[in-house]
Amino acid sequence: MARYTGPVCKLCRREGEKLFLKGSRCLSPKCSVERRTYPPGEHGRDTQFRRGRASDYALQLREKQKARRIYGILERQFRRYFRIAQSGSGLTGSNLLILLESRLDNVVYRMRFADSRNHARQLVQHGHFAVNGVKMTAPSYLVQPGDIVTVREGSRKRKYFREMSSYMEERPPSPEWVVVDGNTITGTIDRMPERREIDSPINEQLIVEYYSR
Repeated sequence: MARYTGPVCKLCRREGEKLFLKGSRCLSPKCSVERRTYPPGEHGRDTQFRRGRASDYALQLREKQKARRIYGILERQFRRYFRIAQSGSGLTGSNLLILLESRLDNVVYRMRFADSRNHARQLVQHGHFAVNGVKMTAPSYLVQPGDIVTVREGSRKRKYFREMSSYMEERPPSPEWVVVDGNTITGTIDRMPERREIDSPINEQLIVEYYSR
């Protein structure tokens, strides 16, 4: 399964803001965006002083890239999500974000079972989670209302999952569209999220404009 394997802190610096790709590290003084406010690369320091007004295309491209990087998706798959969102009823941009939020790796992250989406993706790929009792190793699996996400019985013996309750206390609260039981490490999809509940710093209209060129 293709995925980005390079240094993720460079992605945040390229976008000029925190994308929270490393979980708690992004909130600490070790965060690269805090220490180096300029873009990565040999001429990064010079670029921050030379920037003029970006073109409409550049703004649209950067917003699309930012969304891809937040959710850890490569271009081909992201374009497929856009086509699905476009074919549905309602606003294409909102449909796109709801699709991204319903990915299993994002749901595991939102349920506070992982420190970041990258961490959640790894846990899912290693087969630690089941959906409705069925082992699931595809981070891109799209959950539906009523689905129950649980840690598989064999994984519960691992130290990480035995200490899960203490980890969950240190993480941001789960959104209202999921119901989480930290004692049993179980989460239920109560309903699909609404646009106002998605806190990812994305201007989805710019993404729609980019693909509508």
